[in-house]
Amino acid sequence: MKGTHAQKPGAFDTISGLLQEAKAGGLFTVPGEHDVFSDGGKEYIERFGRGAVGSGWRSFDHGGAHFVGLVNVLEFKSGKIGTLGAEQLEWLEQDVGGLSASTPVVVFAHIPLWAVYPDWGWVTTDGQQALGVLKRFGSVTVLNGHIHQVMQKVEGNVTLHTAMSTAYPQPAPGTAPGPGPLTVPADELRRHLGVREVTWNGRPGPLAVVEAPLG
Repeated sequence: MKGTHAQKPGAFDTISGLLQEAKAGGLFTVPGEHDVFSDGGKEYIERFGRGAVGSGWRSFDHGGAHFVGLVNVLEFKSGKIGTLGAEQLEWLEQDVGGLSASTPVVVFAHIPLWAVYPDWGWVTTDGQQALGVLKRFGSVTVLNGHIHQVMQKVEGNVTLHTAMSTAYPQPAPGTAPGPGPLTVPADELRRHLGVREVTWNGRPGPLAVVEAPLG
């Protein structure tokens, strides 16, 4: 999720209304940094944290796969970029500890768990510790947002994906003075925005991840 921008007043009301209009069922979210920027996640947890643990992380099983939602944005304002923290890492280890290594695992978080571009804060400082907990599984798919563009990295049986945004594109790593909205011609904008669909066919191996541009 990243439903707000710096938690502007009324933003969560708008998001809640849109979700009701979309009749979204079985909705599970994790926050982006803008959703927790003003109050450390208090309002987000009150509105969207039902069933979550700690500061908003969660897990559930569906269709034979195990899903894990991690929160790595709570220290963003203090300059620690993406951080999971010891409590959440301990919870993750316990959460997956009883699973068979053949269980497909899908992880979603906002900031990438790998070091996409640390100079811009596109990294989770303790992400490798989380990936270390997951490396024994035969199929792990990690889904992240934050950088508003499609990138992929494979580490053993772990495949990591970032996604486009429905808000605005960002520059490729190192191609601008810093991160932020990328200006593109108006007639090209929708090609840089998009949504993601993830499909599991019930067999071992990576999940099918398809990016659908809005244009």
